[in-house]
Amino acid sequence: MQTRAPSSWFSKPVSHWVGPRLCAMLVLALCLGLTYGAWRNASDASEQQVRADFDFRVRELVGSIVSRMQTYIQVLHGVQGLYASSQEVTRGEFHAYLAVQQVDRHFPGIHGVGFLPLLPGSARARHEASVRAEGYAGYAVRPPGQRAWHAPITYLEPLSDSNLLAFGYDILSEPVRRAALEQARDTGQAAMTGKIRLVQDGGNSGVYGFLIVLPVYENGLPHGTQEQRRAALRAWVFAPFRMGDLMAGVGGEASRQLDLEIYDGAQLDEAALMYDSLPGALSAEASTALASRQALTIAGHAWTLRVRAMPGFDGELLERPLAVAWTGVLVSVALAMAAWLLAASRARAQAALARSSELAGQLEQGQASVLAMASAAQRSQAMLRSILDSTIDGILVDSLDGRIFTSNRRFRDLWQVPDALDWQADGEALVRHVASQLEQAAPFLGARGHAPHGHRERRDVLHLRDGRVIEQYVRSMQLGNEQARLWTFRDISERSQMERREHTRRQVLEMLATGAPLERVLESVVLSVQADHPAMLCSILLLDESRHRLVLGAAPGLPAFFNLASHGHDLDTLQGVHGIAAQALRAGQRVIVADLHAEADELGTMDLAWRAQLHSCWAEPVRGGSGKLLGVLMAYHRQPALPGAAHLARLGEAAHLAGMAIEQAQVALALRAGEARFRSLYDHAPVALWEQDWSAVRAALDALTASGVSDLGAYFQADPAALPRLAGLVRIIDANGAALAQVRANEEDQRRGALGLAQNFDDSALPRFGDALLALAGGAHLYECESSFVRLDGAVRQNELSLLVMPGHADSLDFVMVSSLDITERKRMNAELLQLATTDFLTNLPNRRQFMAALENEHARLQRELASCASVLMLDIDHFKRVNDDHGHAVGDAVLRHLGALMCQVLRKVDVPGRVGGEEFAILLPGTDLPAAAIFAERLRRRVADSALTTDGGIVITVTVSIGMAAMAGTDADCDAVLARADEALYRAKRGGRNRIEQNDGGSDGVLSKFMAQ
Repeated sequence: MQTRAPSSWFSKPVSHWVGPRLCAMLVLALCLGLTYGAWRNASDASEQQVRADFDFRVRELVGSIVSRMQTYIQVLHGVQGLYASSQEVTRGEFHAYLAVQQVDRHFPGIHGVGFLPLLPGSARARHEASVRAEGYAGYAVRPPGQRAWHAPITYLEPLSDSNLLAFGYDILSEPVRRAALEQARDTGQAAMTGKIRLVQDGGNSGVYGFLIVLPVYENGLPHGTQEQRRAALRAWVFAPFRMGDLMAGVGGEASRQLDLEIYDGAQLDEAALMYDSLPGALSAEASTALASRQALTIAGHAWTLRVRAMPGFDGELLERPLAVAWTGVLVSVALAMAAWLLAASRARAQAALARSSELAGQLEQGQASVLAMASAAQRSQAMLRSILDSTIDGILVDSLDGRIFTSNRRFRDLWQVPDALDWQADGEALVRHVASQLEQAAPFLGARGHAPHGHRERRDVLHLRDGRVIEQYVRSMQLGNEQARLWTFRDISERSQMERREHTRRQVLEMLATGAPLERVLESVVLSVQADHPAMLCSILLLDESRHRLVLGAAPGLPAFFNLASHGHDLDTLQGVHGIAAQALRAGQRVIVADLHAEADELGTMDLAWRAQLHSCWAEPVRGGSGKLLGVLMAYHRQPALPGAAHLARLGEAAHLAGMAIEQAQVALALRAGEARFRSLYDHAPVALWEQDWSAVRAALDALTASGVSDLGAYFQADPAALPRLAGLVRIIDANGAALAQVRANEEDQRRGALGLAQNFDDSALPRFGDALLALAGGAHLYECESSFVRLDGAVRQNELSLLVMPGHADSLDFVMVSSLDITERKRMNAELLQLATTDFLTNLPNRRQFMAALENEHARLQRELASCASVLMLDIDHFKRVNDDHGHAVGDAVLRHLGALMCQVLRKVDVPGRVGGEEFAILLPGTDLPAAAIFAERLRRRVADSALTTDGGIVITVTVSIGMAAMAGTDADCDAVLARADEALYRAKRGGRNRIEQNDGGSDGVLSKFMAQ
C-alpha cells in the first residue's frame, strides 16, 4: 500500500487559511475595485462627451446670434444704400422698398426700420408741419422742448400700432440712444445702443431692447475723416430690436436645454441683464458646472453671454456610468456569493477530502483551478464587452474568409444594422447591408480582399448615400492560432463638411480677391459640390437684370442641350425639370423632387430629364447678403433620391458662396461705373481742382533730415532760397476744367507743361507755401490758407486754397489734391464793405460803431494798466440848425466836412476821432490826462473859431464848437460811463453860453475857458 506524501505548506488552498467569509470578502473587494475602475472610466468619458456637446451647443448658439445680427445689419446697409443712391427718398419710396424686404416676415426680432433726419432746433416747426401735411395730423416731435438738434423718427416701417407710439420720438433727447447716434456719425459704421426700453413697448417693465443705427451722409460730400463725416451727416437709418423677439428660435431645438442670459457690457450685473431665456425659478435650476461666459462685440457695442445647461442636458450619457456601476456591483455580489458558497462547501468537504486519496485531492485541486480560470475568463469577457460598447468608434472583428467574430454597439448604430439581420451566421449579409449604404462600395470591398499584413494598416474614406462620411481603418491581428482583421469605423461627417466648407470658401474668396470672372467662380462652386458627392450633378442659373429670365451661370457636368433649354427663357415659359427652378424662384424656398418619373404629370413633360438620364432634382435658391434672390442652385441625381441633412447643409453653403460671388461681381460692375462717374464729376466740378506730385519735395525733405536739419521752419528762415527751390520741385499732374478756366489756360497748356505752382502760390505767397509744407510734412492731412497766384495772362489774383494729402499717401506725401477758389472780387468787396461799415460817408471819420469799438479797446487796456490814463472829448457845432435853415443842408454838410478836416489836422496818430451824431463828434486821447486834454481842446476850439469856410457860392461861414471832456479810468463799469460824463460836460458848456470847454471831474464846475463869438 502506498503511503501519502506529506502535503506542502504552499499547496493548501486559500480557503484553508482565510475561511469562506474572508474569501468572499476578498473576491467582493477585488470585483468592486474593478467595477470602480470601469465606472470611473465610463464616467470620465461621459463627462467629456457632455462637456464637448455643451461647448459645441454654445458655439453654435453664439454663431447663430452673430450671424443673425450681421444679417440684420446688412438690411440696414441696404436702406443706407437706398439713400446713397438718391438725393431724396419719399415716404412712399421708403415704404415700397421695405415692403419688398418683408422685414417682419424674414427677419424676426426687427421691430421695424426707420429714418431719422438730423434737424436743427430752428427747423423743428417746419418739419412738424411738413409731416402733418402728409396726413399725420397729430405728429409732433417728442419730448417737447427746444433743443439745439433733433433726430425724430420720421419714417418707420411697418407702421403698426406699436410703431405709431414711437412716431416722432426724438432719439437725440435720450443719452443712451444719442451715444449710439454719435458713434455711428463719427465712425461711419453701424453702432448699437445699450440696454433700453423701446418706445413701442409703452414703458412695459421687464421688456428690453436696443437700436442699431447707420449714418446717412450727404451724397457728393467726402466723409473720409471724422470732421468730414460730421460735416456731411444727413440722417440715420435705424432698426429697433426687442430681445425676446430677436432671440426666438436662435439655436433651434437644442437651445431649449440651455439657459441663455445676455448682459449689456462686460459685467454680469443684474441691472445690465437684457435677456434671460429661463427667468425666475427655472434659471436657478441651471447647472453651475456646465456654464460658459462669452463676450461679443456687435456694431461696436459689447455684450456678455452666460450660457448654462439645464437639468436633463446630459441625457442618457451620464446614465451609462450608472449602468456600468450597477452591473459591476451585481456581478461582484454574485461572484462573492459564489466564492462564499464554494469556500463553505470546500470547508465542509475538507474532512472527507482529508481522508480521500491523494488522487482525489489532486482532482479537486484541478477542478478548483478550472473554476477559477472560468470565472476570470467570464469577468474578462464582460469587461471587454463593456469597453467595446463604450467606445466612440464602430468596431468589427472578422476572419480573412469573412466570418464575423464580434462587433460593438457603435458599429451597429453607425451602419443601422437591424436586429433581424443574422450576420453572425451569414457574414456576407452584413457586407451587402453595408455596401448598399455606400455611394461607392469599392474602397470597402477592396479592403476585404486586400487586408494589410503585419503591423501595417489601411485607411479609406467612405461616402454614404445619406451624405455622411466615415473613416475606415483595417488592421491585421492574431486571435489564437487564427489570423483575423480589426475594422474601425469613425463618423467624420462634421469634420469633413467643415474642411470642405473651409476649402471651398477659401478657394472662392481667393478667386474673388484676384478678380476672377464670375463664370469661373461659379464653376468652382459647382465642381466642389460634385467632388463631395460624385453621384450628384449641379448647375447654377441666374436671374437677369429684368428678373424675369434665367441665364446659365455654370453647369460643367450637364449636357449642352440640357443647359440651352433654360438659358435666356422667361420664368413663366419654363416647364418640366427647368420648371422646378422657376418654381423655387417664385416661391423663394427650396424645392425637392425625389422622383421625376412620379411627378411627370404635375410638372409637365420630362423629355429633357430622360435624355439627360436624370431621375431626381433639388432646387436651392441663391440669395444675396440682403436676402435678395439672385438665382437658383440645381442638384440632379441619376437615381431617385431624397437629400439628407449633410446634402442640404452642403447645398445651402454652396448657394451662400454663389450669392457672395454674384454680389461681388455686381459690386465690381457698379464700382467701374462709379469710377467713370467720378471722373466726369471731377472734370465738370465747379471748384478748381489740381492734382500735384510732391514726391520730389518729399525726397528733398528726406535729404535735409538725413543731413541733420531737424527744424524746417528755422531752416527756411535761415535760407530764404530754399522755399523757391522746393516750390520748383512740385509738378502739376492734372487739373480739371474749372482750374484751367481760373488761370486762363486750356488743355494744350496743360499738355505742354505750362502750368506750375505759381498758379497756386506766386512768388509773394511762397511763405504760405512754406507754412503748408511744414503742416503736411508734420503729419497734417489737410491745410487751408489764402494766397495769391498768377494767371497765364499775367494778372495777379487772390485765391483760397485747401491742400489735401491723397488717401493712402499720408506717410509718404507723394500726391496732394489742391482745391482753389478765386476770391479776388470777394476780398475787394469785403474791403469796400469794411470801409462802409466803419467810416462815416460824409466826413470820412470813423462812425459811431468804429469809435465805440476803439473806446472799448482802450477801456480794456486801462483795466490791465491801472497806472495809465486817457481822456474823451465830446464836440458839438454851435447853432448848427441855424446854418441849415439859413443856407441849406448842402452847406451844412460842407460845414461838417470842414470840421472833420480841422480835427484830423490837429490829431496825433494814436488819437481816434469819430462822428457820433448829427453835428456831434468825439475824440479819444489815449495816454492823455485832463490837463493835457484841456490844452488840446483849447487849441482845437481856437482853430475852429479862426477858420472860416467859403462855399462855392461865395458865402463865408464861421462856426464855433462847444467841448465837454472827461477822464477815462479802468475802474469804470464800461466805456459808456466816460461818454456820459463827457456828454454832461458838453451840455454844461452849451448852457453856459457855447464856444467854450468844460470838464466833468466828478463835481466841480470845471470851466476851463470861455470865448464867446463876437
